Amino acid sequence: MSENNSNELSAVRLFGPVEATERFVAVDILRGFALLGILVMNIIAFAYPGGIYFSPLEAGGFEGANKLAWWFSHLLFSQKFMTIFSMLFGAGLVLMSGRAKEKNIEFGKIYYRRVFWLFLIGMLHAYFIWGGDILVPYAVGGLLLYPLRKLSATILVSLGAGLVLFGILTQVGSGYMFSYVKSEAYKAYEDRQAGEVLSEYQLQFVEGWEGLLKSFNPTAEQVAEETAVFRDGYGRILKTRAGEVLQMHTWGMVMWIFWRVTGLMLIGMGLMKLGVFNALRSGRFYLILMIIGYAAGLPLAYYGGKIIIAHNFDLIDSFLSDRHWNYVGSVLVAMGHIGLVMLVCKSNLLEKLKRGLAAVGRMALTNYLFHSIVFTTVFYGYGLGLFNRIDRFYLLFLVFAMWLVQLYLSPVWLKYFRFGPVEWLWRTLTYWRRQPMRA
Repeated sequence: MSENNSNELSAVRLFGPVEATERFVAVDILRGFALLGILVMNIIAFAYPGGIYFSPLEAGGFEGANKLAWWFSHLLFSQKFMTIFSMLFGAGLVLMSGRAKEKNIEFGKIYYRRVFWLFLIGMLHAYFIWGGDILVPYAVGGLLLYPLRKLSATILVSLGAGLVLFGILTQVGSGYMFSYVKSEAYKAYEDRQAGEVLSEYQLQFVEGWEGLLKSFNPTAEQVAEETAVFRDGYGRILKTRAGEVLQMHTWGMVMWIFWRVTGLMLIGMGLMKLGVFNALRSGRFYLILMIIGYAAGLPLAYYGGKIIIAHNFDLIDSFLSDRHWNYVGSVLVAMGHIGLVMLVCKSNLLEKLKRGLAAVGRMALTNYLFHSIVFTTVFYGYGLGLFNRIDRFYLLFLVFAMWLVQLYLSPVWLKYFRFGPVEWLWRTLTYWRRQPMRA
């Protein structure tokens, strides 16, 4: 073994994973809170064709209790909990690099191995289990974080906010592009009705527009087609999912996902340096954070919901303007959620719930993948085949049931083991040595 490899192995043994006694419990609680909240939105993507996540009109119901369920999810959950989860990814880098610095350990190689293995886990998850994976975008964005870890909190938050807002510009640009594709497709439709044979150029616009509709504003026929696919066997689902995931990892990453996710990670790094996530600030600080976050963010989310309904969830209106109200409002509401959770962390309230959330947070990767395994089995054809069979309102009961299961099982598991099973695998691969599993 070379001297460099020997030194690195010694450093890894000295550094190693964060022990339970060293963890920031408030961070774990917040991570668990975010992970459970994410499921309220992800359940829509598990249960229905992909476009229903953006436009609920063709599946799941949008009247009565179903509409109330949509509003409940839109105001309090849509993009809010994923915002918190993304921020905490950046916060984790600050926590780990700070600990490495205290022990005079070079953390760079360890961090990049950690991100590399997360990327591979995410790719396996996305292509073979569920197409709504967020781990790959986290790994891609995470590649850029390490060189920026020494920046001040102010610069990190400002840079992150700039990237998040830049995501609006990319969506507006997409809206104009979609408008052009629509106009060309409709010209082609008119030519077809007039009896003309469409050129290859025209057919590309028709195919492009119909693909956009399927992704964001599916017709009843497109919903029926996708429903048939996901009620079928694993092979057909795998083939269909591969194309959708590839599109998300290319066009979707460039046009929207990368900017928001990476920007939120940078904001999370800055907030971690300011002591926001580990309940180090005063109760007054968190109370003000909660009040301002909710008072500013909820009206924006509400207005965004009203206008997108008024425009009938139109794809082009959505990208040009409608979705941006909640895009910004979700960050503010997320800050309100953070303020609320930190107030509870600083109090003696809900101790049993906090222990459960902390355990869920310590096993966040395992619990996230568990969502996918369980609910794809529930909804897809190779399992119970309930895809597009349950109304939106009743999905909330499945979410609540999963919350109870994970709040109960996670503390039980960690009573006997140091990590969740996927966390154990991730750490073993990252640190190049088998991690002790027993508590």
